[in-house]
Amino acid sequence: MSEVNVKQQLISIADSCRNSYDEAERVNNMIFRRKAYLISTALIASTLTACATPTGPVDVTRFVQESEFEQVNGQYAGSFAFDNRESSLSLAPYRAAIAREMQRLGFTATSDAQANYMISIKVDRYDSERPKNSNVSVGGGASTGSFGSGVGLGLGINLSGRKKRTHTELSTRISKNGSSVWEGRALQSAKTGTPAAQEGIAASKLASSLFLGFPGRSGETIEVK
Repeated sequence: MSEVNVKQQLISIADSCRNSYDEAERVNNMIFRRKAYLISTALIASTLTACATPTGPVDVTRFVQESEFEQVNGQYAGSFAFDNRESSLSLAPYRAAIAREMQRLGFTATSDAQANYMISIKVDRYDSERPKNSNVSVGGGASTGSFGSGVGLGLGINLSGRKKRTHTELSTRISKNGSSVWEGRALQSAKTGTPAAQEGIAASKLASSLFLGFPGRSGETIEVK
């Protein structure tokens, strides 16, 4: 075999290897893009699922001194801070949700020493059971007494199978110069174990309901769906 033929074969082998490498890289890139697409799709789907989680109605009651809040160009003015004595980790999702609502209204977060408004919160969570269904059965029986014949009815209610529900109540107080100027309470009930009963979702729903139409009408109870 001549030297020229050997060189041509070597070049052919090199080209073949390079083409194989390029094809492998192309396939690898396709796989990577596919995985990235699937991950992105999963993240978007989970986010939409969280946003679309039905949370049920929230009962809201507020007591207001509206004159204690100032507005500038349609936004509320002033700074707020949370009472540092209420720093439990269990309150973190509720504090974060309330802070978002306050900032949405125009208030600014700051340290407690500089705040115009001081916020204190309390959360109560408890479970209860209620009948899954109320199957009523009625039975009749004839009887004879001293005043003649009569008909007796027996009423039975089936209480078998009960659904447990988680109730979450968020109470919030806004104080100014040491005096309460706004108080609100929001109560939600959700089936235990469902996404709506999770604290993160419940906190967002309760806070948004509590500050809907802020400051609200004093003493009025509304239902937010």
